[in-house]
Amino acid sequence: MTSFQDLGYDKIFVALDGTDAQHEVLDRAIIVAANNNAELYVGHVIDSTALETAGTYPMDLVASLEKDFRASIEDQISRAEATGKIPKIEVVVKAGRIRETLKDEMIDEIKPELIICGARGLSSIKYALLGSISTFLTRNAKCDTLVLK
Repeated sequence: MTSFQDLGYDKIFVALDGTDAQHEVLDRAIIVAANNNAELYVGHVIDSTALETAGTYPMDLVASLEKDFRASIEDQISRAEATGKIPKIEVVVKAGRIRETLKDEMIDEIKPELIICGARGLSSIKYALLGSISTFLTRNAKCDTLVLK
């Protein structure tokens, strides 16, 4: 018989987009991970499409953007580690096309049981052209997806 403890999550992946709203999303992911004693993987993709369009791909720029992202969540990660309830916290930053990189290089590799992401507000024109990452994850992930508003 399955107990309620068996229904929790062991691996949680949180997708962050680098906006101000990411801090609320990460706070919620930390709480869910601590409540489940789950590993927490924090993923961020540096969108390379603008760099590809420009015809150059300066690696020092990517390194700088990664450093800035890691610095932006450093305090939250330290607080999460201090809880003692999250056995592993890993921050994964990669450059690439957002959807493919998130799915192929992060989620498919980590194999989480829960993905947490924010619902980012795009204009109707951008949404029609690009769609939303949260919708993409909800449709394509093989695990539960929690979209925060």
